[in-house]
Amino acid sequence: MGSINVPQATLQSNATGAHLTITVEELMNLRLVALGKRSPSLIVRRGLVLTLHTGELLPRDVVISGRHIAAITPWDHFPTIDNEIDATNRFVSPGFIDTHIHIEYTKLVPGELARLSVPRGTTTLLADANCIANVLGPKGMDYMATTSTPLRIFQQVSHKVPSGSPGIELGGITIPTETLCERVSTSYAATLGESNPFSLDLASAQKQAAALHAGKRITGHTALLKNEPLWAYAAGGISDDHNAHQPEDVLERLRLGLMLTVMSGSMNSNIEPVLKGVELYKHGLNHMSFCADDKFVEDLDREGHIDHHVREAIELGVEPVQAYRIATLNAAMYYRIDHLVGSVTPAKLADLLILGSLEDARPEIIVVNGQVVARDGTALFKNEDPIPSFALNTVHLDPTFFAAETYHTYRRSSSGASSAYVQAVEMYDGYFKRAFHTKLSLDPDEKFLVPNIELDVLKVVVIDRHHKTRNHGTSFVRGFKLRKGAIACTTNCENQNLVIAGTSDSDIAFAAKAIHALGGGYVAVADGEVLGAVELAVAGCMSKKPWEEVAEESRKLDRIVHHELVGADDTPMQVPFMILSFVGLVGVPDLGLTEMGLVITSEQKLMDVVLDEEDVASEIETVQGEARATRICCRCPSHKHDIHRLLDAAG
Repeated sequence: MGSINVPQATLQSNATGAHLTITVEELMNLRLVALGKRSPSLIVRRGLVLTLHTGELLPRDVVISGRHIAAITPWDHFPTIDNEIDATNRFVSPGFIDTHIHIEYTKLVPGELARLSVPRGTTTLLADANCIANVLGPKGMDYMATTSTPLRIFQQVSHKVPSGSPGIELGGITIPTETLCERVSTSYAATLGESNPFSLDLASAQKQAAALHAGKRITGHTALLKNEPLWAYAAGGISDDHNAHQPEDVLERLRLGLMLTVMSGSMNSNIEPVLKGVELYKHGLNHMSFCADDKFVEDLDREGHIDHHVREAIELGVEPVQAYRIATLNAAMYYRIDHLVGSVTPAKLADLLILGSLEDARPEIIVVNGQVVARDGTALFKNEDPIPSFALNTVHLDPTFFAAETYHTYRRSSSGASSAYVQAVEMYDGYFKRAFHTKLSLDPDEKFLVPNIELDVLKVVVIDRHHKTRNHGTSFVRGFKLRKGAIACTTNCENQNLVIAGTSDSDIAFAAKAIHALGGGYVAVADGEVLGAVELAVAGCMSKKPWEEVAEESRKLDRIVHHELVGADDTPMQVPFMILSFVGLVGVPDLGLTEMGLVITSEQKLMDVVLDEEDVASEIETVQGEARATRICCRCPSHKHDIHRLLDAAG
């Protein structure tokens, strides 16, 4: 067939996925294959095809030519060819779609994530590279969206880098608003990335307007907001939410037109609490998709990726075909990529799963771009993606952070008291933080405040690891249950600074030194010794190693923390390094922590960590509204959480 000449202008588009769309030559060939006038390249024969637009299971052959599906025919309609897959007694589904993930928090580079997730059926990602964006800027974002492996990555263009304002956060790289507006307008972008729901400034409006103008969705992060704050956030064109999990909150977001991206990550899973309200949502299941958000390699290995969501949904009573629709077609239609993926229909890319059981959701064969790429949970491809040199050696610490005295925290007054109140947070339900205040004792000799290990109140610091300044923020945290030592990581969300939680200033200093020597990653230390580590040399947040090695190293490090740093009688915190990464997040109530200090998330302002006695004696309402607040407590009206009864009594 001769070359088809089409005016260049008709081929240029910034619509999502335009760079992947069918060419004129491919389209002409598909027609001929569907007509039976040209031989297909592959036939998936005698399977039960999930026909998701109508909710049917139909006995059909899938006829493929090159990258695309040419036709869906009755069994044995076309003659036998050399290249066929026998799908007898098997089901044929589109590849699964993850509608919101931060690849960096898997600890894997994209090609290694492909080796792990594609064999489990997840073939398409909508990925927000805000972690690496904070370290390396646009070139890092480009790196995270590129792989030679059979994994499709659409960009969720990071909303703000750094996420906080200059008054509360130094950050790593600063990406101008104009650059982000340009990036969200390209065909590689599916959405504008998730934003801080407490930041409703001009720049956020400019980026959101640019996304809507380009026909893109806007990823949401509603942080359990209600009423006016939620309405204001939605009024900015926010398209979805992965935070809501209680049925009444889910229903409210569905009523607002937000896609509910049901999250199941390493810290928590929303699958069960969301899907227990199935009858309440009426037709709302067709406005849901699945996402992993933040999920470690070892948890992807143990549970699965979007296949895990599908299994759990079916087990909770969702009809199997509906569960597969949530994992595929719903996502593709809402994010405007259904011309490419999301269904087993003509002209779509041939991304297919052949499964022995819908309920088990473990594909036996995975086809991507019309090629078999995995069988029986094993990738048939290698990860040969190069790691760019600019992504290495990104941890830069001032040497003062290797000295314990750098972290000493003192009373605000020089009175002779032997203790002082501090503002602190308790970690709960993953990355959510409940504010409280408690009294800590002073070191008898040097008069600095010391953690209360018996009450599980540790010191936590966030340290600038980008610019080698001496900037660091300090607070106190409850929930890690360390009895000795410290844990540290260079993955503080979102700016990827160094965050350390420890039982003493000396342990914190030693952890900083160990991280510096490692070049980025996770460490556990005690008594001047590195007990375990996971090296994350790529931008300080991903490993250069194969996923199998990273998973095993990660499991080993968790065991060290549980067995050597946590008390024998205590139940260890699950995924301590993931939760440590989110202690500082300024987009989640009640408090955040950056290298500039402690942040009131609702106001996006700094506050003091050490309190005066009169601040604590005052009613909370009298001090919370000051320009620089002196104390805040959690948002519960009753102020009766166990943390308050325990720690107020201890004071």
